[in-house]
Order: sequence, then structure tokens, then C-alpha cells
Amino acid sequence: MPNSLSERAQRLIFIGLIVALVVFGVYLSLGGFGGGDDEPEEQTAAPEQARSNQEDGAGESTALDGMSTVEPSPITTTDENDVDVLTWFPLGEDELRAAGATARSFAEAYGTIDYTQSPETYFGAMEELATDEYAEVLADTSRVGAFWEEMSEAEAVAEGRAEVDRIRTFGDDSVTFVVTAQSITETGDAEFDEDLGEFAVTVVREGGAWSVFDFQPADVGQFGEE
Repeated sequence: MPNSLSERAQRLIFIGLIVALVVFGVYLSLGGFGGGDDEPEEQTAAPEQARSNQEDGAGESTALDGMSTVEPSPITTTDENDVDVLTWFPLGEDELRAAGATARSFAEAYGTIDYTQSPETYFGAMEELATDEYAEVLADTSRVGAFWEEMSEAEAVAEGRAEVDRIRTFGDDSVTFVVTAQSITETGDAEFDEDLGEFAVTVVREGGAWSVFDFQPADVGQFGEE
């Protein structure tokens, strides 16, 4: 059957069909036939929900200080008249007592001399209270050795006495005490008190016990393990 349409008309019809197909495709991509009706509502609701959440948290954020993320929690404070100052020390009260007792015993041993005994006996009483390192050089120190020489030449019998005056410095495992020492001597018919002066006695903790690390006159300026 011969085609009644001219070539020009056929071309226009073909172009019209292509345009219709393109329009139909665009319509579908934009959610035609009601497929995307719900989604725009959810999208519009989201900003409103976000704005509501921001408003709900606004009061809470302004209640916090600066950049804090938690509410402040003030520490408990103590009135100055009720403070237990011993809690400021790295050592407990019993530890300080034991350390002070060692320092005092050493100073007492220093002042206790019996010329009838050997010098080893005199030095040994102090070496038992000293660290191994200090015990090795104790008899060689001019202070201890010279005192023994002086008292033995005078044929003196002396009893040492000592009292802890104060703490000069302290650390986690060491304390330097300032100790006043005496040597109550009896030479022949004469009895007299000999004040030996103040001494800096440094004790250190070794294996749960305290030992003397150094012993010298307080005015020398001995400060702990230095």
C-alpha cells in the first residue's frame, strides 16, 4: 500500500515521538505518578527536627562553664585549723618516727665511748645503724675517728645522749634530721656534760628499715642524699 504521507510529514511525526519520549523520561525522573510524594515531607521535617534539638540543648550548653563538657564538681576543702599537716608528707607518722629513732640512736652511739674497749667496738655500734656504703668509710672519717682518739687518750667513759630537733629536708625514701648530741663523760674524779652540738643526720629507707646515709655537723649544710 503506497504511503500517503509526504516525506516531510513523516519526519515531523518522528521528531514529535522523540520529544514525547524525552518529556516522559524527565517526568519519571522527577517522581512522577506519586512515587516521591513522601520523601519531600521527610526532607522538610529534618531541618525542623534539627532546629528543635538545638533549641532543647541550648539551655544545657549555656549552663556549662567555658569549654567544660560536664557539670563542675568542687573538691572538699578543709579549714586551716583542722588540717592534719602530716598528710602532706610522703611518709607516714610511723615511718617518720622510725626514721627519727635511727638518727637519734646513731648520734647517741657517736657520743658513747669506753676507752677500755677496742675502737672496733665503738665504730661497730654506729656501723650497725649505717648503710653498707657508709659503714665502710665510717671509721676513716676525721670526725668520728678524731673523737675516738680524743676521748680514748683522756681515758674517758662517756654516755651519748641525743634529741631530734627538726626535719631539715625529706623525700620519698630519705629524711635529714637536725639532732642535738651530748656526751656525758666521767674522767677520773671529774664529771661534766660535753655538748657535741647539732648534727645533720640523713637516713634512707632500705628494705623496709632505716639506715644512716650521712652524719656531719649541721652547719656544713648537708641536704639529704646530695
